[in-house]
Amino acid sequence: MRVYNRTSFDKGDVSFILVCSALVLFMVPGLGFLYSGLARRKSALSLLWACVFSNAVVIFQWYFWGYSLAFSSTATNGFIGNVRHIGLRNALEAPSPGSPLIPELLYSFYQLQFAAVTVAILMGSIAERGRVIPAMIFSFLWLTIVYCPVACWVWNINGWAFKWGVLDYAGGGPVEIGSGVGGLAYSLVLGRRTKSELVNFRPHNVALVCLGTFMLWFGWIGFNAGSAFGANLRAAVAGWNTGIAAAFGGITWCLLDFRHNHKYTMVGFCSGTIAGLVAATPSSGMIPPWASVVLGIVTGAAANYSTKIKHMIRIDDALDLFAEHGMAGIIGLLFNGIFAADYIISLDDVNTAIPGGFMQRNFAQLYKQFAYVCACSAYVFVVTALLAKAIDMIPGLKLRGSEDDEVVGMDEVDIGEFVQDFVEVRRHWNTWAESNEKIVAAGDRHGGFTDLGVHSHAEAPASDGTDPEKGH
Repeated sequence: MRVYNRTSFDKGDVSFILVCSALVLFMVPGLGFLYSGLARRKSALSLLWACVFSNAVVIFQWYFWGYSLAFSSTATNGFIGNVRHIGLRNALEAPSPGSPLIPELLYSFYQLQFAAVTVAILMGSIAERGRVIPAMIFSFLWLTIVYCPVACWVWNINGWAFKWGVLDYAGGGPVEIGSGVGGLAYSLVLGRRTKSELVNFRPHNVALVCLGTFMLWFGWIGFNAGSAFGANLRAAVAGWNTGIAAAFGGITWCLLDFRHNHKYTMVGFCSGTIAGLVAATPSSGMIPPWASVVLGIVTGAAANYSTKIKHMIRIDDALDLFAEHGMAGIIGLLFNGIFAADYIISLDDVNTAIPGGFMQRNFAQLYKQFAYVCACSAYVFVVTALLAKAIDMIPGLKLRGSEDDEVVGMDEVDIGEFVQDFVEVRRHWNTWAESNEKIVAAGDRHGGFTDLGVHSHAEAPASDGTDPEKGH
């Protein structure tokens, strides 16, 4: 057994990555709050539950064989790893396959958080009609046959994209295309919400949307700066680029919304901010800060208009995973092909021989990035759709709830709790109406119904203020 010198790792670098790991983990509840705020109240808690419970599923999968399938350096097929590190075997004090600056055990822990965030993003596709337990089973299998191979392609030293020279700093392919395009495929299999649920759909709590967005921004600094794998100048550049792209993405989206609606919407600003953060994921450690200004503006506009694609292809991507993660991640990857700079990449004192992009006369880099985007998008969409369809066909694991479940709300059906459970409201919506009246759950504000149910139930006062039973 080979013995390594554990004192060769800088304690500052090790401490830095431990802190960044905690920051990335903080993104998981951030996504839960974001999705919860964007959904109707009656299905908000199911999304928060799916995000945090999927984290537990990912920890088990990553410990069991996920890390090995993605990063085992002894696998040479270029597509997926082997099981050499199953149960974290042979992953302790050796220099990590991602960077010699940190030990492999720490590297595996940091990469665990990336996998957890990716699956949490993907959970947005179950919004308002997806059942949570089948989604958890799907998460384990999706991580195994979709995320791990794509991560292996670009981050494993023997991956085909890594050896070809593709530039993907912190996960434009595995994380953003994986969750964005994968979410689109899952939504396709899940099907569109019923017509009544598509009418007047709007966020139930914009404050939660804002809270979740800034929890994500906070964690994203650890996501991108930590991908330099050390407390070095490249990490500082990545942090700056993350903030710049997020700021300009938010401003651009907000201004575009004002142009159409003459309102400076909070949801619009948060959406643009997230799109900018996503675009910075593959590029923040590759491009100079001035290019991130351009990136934020382009991404904010492109992602804004990409929200219309779901209507054109008639896929109910309720929380715009494709527009904000898939499209923004693609743009960030393509920007690497144009603006990547060798003097930025080499600031970690490790990657000193990587050429820049098109602007530094490395013209081949652009088509490499484009080919990688196409490969990731096609593989993720097809395999995700096939996996979701296969699980949906298994008795007892149907991915979608019934139409009645959608009306009542997935919180009542799957969780039995609510984000806000008012004591004066009866727990079962059926008790609010006579048997011949249509039942409408909380959150619906269309078709003549109030927030809590139908206008006319037995206990409702008359419009003139008299008691209908006493007549006065």
